[in-house]
Amino acid sequence: MKLEWKTCLKVGVSIFVLYLCIHYWQPVMAVVAEALGAASPLLIGCVIAYPINILMSFYERKFFPRATQKGIVAVRRPICMLLAIITLVAVIALIMVLIVPQLISCVQVIFAELPGAITDLVAWLDKHNFLPDNILDKLMEVDWNSRIGQIIEVLTSGIGSVVEVVINAVTSVFSGIVTALISLIFAVYLLASKEKLKRQSKALLERYIGHTWRVRILYVLSVLDDCFHRYIVGQCIEAVILGVLCAIGMAILRLPYATMIGALIAFTALIPIAGAYIGAAVGAFMILTVSPMKALIFLIFLVILQQLEGNIIYPRVVGSSMGLPGIWVLAAVTVGGGMMGVAGMLLGVPLAAAVYRLVREDVRRGKEAEKILEEPDEPVPPPLPKKDVKPKEKTVRKLTIPLKKTKPEK
Repeated sequence: MKLEWKTCLKVGVSIFVLYLCIHYWQPVMAVVAEALGAASPLLIGCVIAYPINILMSFYERKFFPRATQKGIVAVRRPICMLLAIITLVAVIALIMVLIVPQLISCVQVIFAELPGAITDLVAWLDKHNFLPDNILDKLMEVDWNSRIGQIIEVLTSGIGSVVEVVINAVTSVFSGIVTALISLIFAVYLLASKEKLKRQSKALLERYIGHTWRVRILYVLSVLDDCFHRYIVGQCIEAVILGVLCAIGMAILRLPYATMIGALIAFTALIPIAGAYIGAAVGAFMILTVSPMKALIFLIFLVILQQLEGNIIYPRVVGSSMGLPGIWVLAAVTVGGGMMGVAGMLLGVPLAAAVYRLVREDVRRGKEAEKILEEPDEPVPPPLPKKDVKPKEKTVRKLTIPLKKTKPEK
């Protein structure tokens, strides 16, 4: 095998770049972080464009899907995009109007009722002799109202001067508005020319990547798109159904804070597994400040509602699940939440589902290949017995040479 100078040059350049990255790791990561920070509006635009594309594709399938006239085709995309943006903004505004005030009220109720709940807990522990007398006496002497006020003052005292706070708030708000506008404009450009961008991406892949790797990359991207699409649509529908049923059921059972807890349950239902426990814990604590028996009734009702929604309503409305076992869902939520918080909880499940599907299909293909290799070859059938055939007798042809007639001599 002959080594060409181009191959040696590529290997040398790759080794040199790898050495620079290892030796100058911190400056390289600083440059990468700076580049990501500068490109954050574009990345946010891609994130915004994905749910808008789901709604826009839905509207395009419903409005004039078979139109061939140039005028209708040219107008359909902007109209469907506008409808998708209006729908997404309306949903976000509805969530903000319903959930944010309720969450603020929830926090206010918790802080207002927390001192009395702690006092009742200390009295209950004193009644049943769970703690030594010296500890109970110290706990009974504490003024919990003043202590909680001091904690809040400590948390808010480090904010700084009023002028600095106002300047930082105005700067952050202005920067957020500019970033949001740039992201939205970039998302609109992406959606308006998504077919052209798709063709250009395929052309680049065909030019610079081999056929095998190109097929693998496109397949991985299709699996990721399918998993994220199912997750977004499924979780949103499930959250809305669960929140509405929870509010209606609590109103029927005459439980307090029905609308507030229903909105909270719908919001936390977007987080798989952990969201149900978070909503149940916060809602039960809020009702516990009113009546312990009603809090117990709420927990029993929520458990029944979760079973009903998960086993009957969700499979019929959303369809088949993402195909990820419960243990891996819990692992994805735990790892994603530990790495990126709530965003990691939301992104961990579809990423884990995509990886699980890719690994499962690869293992299945490997097993099928092993079966094909392990199967014995088909036996060769024995040759058929030859029939007794008498050898043909050779016929000898007699050659007769015609004699030439000779003229008589004179």
